Amino acid sequence: MTIVDTRAPDFDLEGSDGKRHKLQEYAGRRLLLFFYPKDNTSG
Repeated sequence: MTIVDTRAPDFDLEGSDGKRHKLQEYAGRRLLLFFYPKDNTSG
């Protein structure tokens, strides 16, 4: 499912780089969020 121009709920997640990422860090910029079921599966 693709949802364009929809506001994401506020989040605070650990990224694959081991750092914490908050939605507020990207305020005023476009952001693409991609979620997948697990590694080594097709997106």
